[in-house]
Amino acid sequence: MTKERPRADVEQVQAYAARVQENVARVLVGKEDVTRLALAGLLAGGHLLLEDAPGTGKTMLARALAASLGLTFRRVQFTPDLLPSDVTGVSVYRPATGEFEFVPGPIFTGLLLADEINRATPKTQSALLEAMGEGQVTESGVTHVLPPPFVVIATQNPLEHEGTYRLPEAQLDRFLLRLSVGYPTREEEVRMLGRLQESHPIGTLGAVATPQDLLAARKVVRTVCVSDDLRHYIAGLSARTRGHAQVALGGGPRASLALQGVAQALAALAGRNFVLPDDVKAAAPGVLAHRLVLRVEARLAGMRPEEVIADVLRQEPVPAEPVTAGVTL
Repeated sequence: MTKERPRADVEQVQAYAARVQENVARVLVGKEDVTRLALAGLLAGGHLLLEDAPGTGKTMLARALAASLGLTFRRVQFTPDLLPSDVTGVSVYRPATGEFEFVPGPIFTGLLLADEINRATPKTQSALLEAMGEGQVTESGVTHVLPPPFVVIATQNPLEHEGTYRLPEAQLDRFLLRLSVGYPTREEEVRMLGRLQESHPIGTLGAVATPQDLLAARKVVRTVCVSDDLRHYIAGLSARTRGHAQVALGGGPRASLALQGVAQALAALAGRNFVLPDDVKAAAPGVLAHRLVLRVEARLAGMRPEEVIADVLRQEPVPAEPVTAGVTL
């Protein structure tokens, strides 16, 4: 078994996350659950896809996370005429030197907001693949490394399909989590109206952490203990999505790795140095649903991937043995 991380280190991550969540809550009212999952995704080293109707706070969540984490922030509005070089950068010929000089694009930042990503052509969408998967950009045969931490948060409206290009499965698989911000309750909306009547707090939202803090927290999260029984549980969940009667394409090994990573992050956010089955269950919808391709008959019947995940969670036996065996508390 992997050596467990000292509990003190995990508690430091918990305190760090609590500062960030409290700061984000100054801007987003009543979105504690989605903020927690989004932060877990960033602590697991992944990228996020926010899918919801316009005006629900997707952009504000991205901006608030960037400000709170102390990350440089760039926003690119994805449109049909956007070129890949508009995102990654381009080599420009300098007559004075007789050489080409690489001019970095907006992707060279701490947190890139790819706003309405499904409005860009597949060619431009694919410009993000190398950066998201390998943390680098290749232009004219030259590789340029993106300074860590590098995070992509993309948004899209799932209800509007006019003038959009559906994200292919390979692109969706690069996103660790797909989350929905959701509408506020009536009481939350009333609080929001009062808070934002005169000005929006995002303009004065300061950092409560540094990029180095995020990198250090990620190292701690990766060492949170996952028992062998829980690894079998995670692999079993992914396998059941592949064998489900309503699924044409299920989650692959990357889905299992993502599920383990987010579960580790959720455990750390709870101040634990070991993962529980509940952590895996909490991570499963956001990690697995967008990776599934339902069969035609299931889609015609109106079935949603989240329903398949709920069914898979009911079918897969939960580990019976204590998952904290051998863990030093």
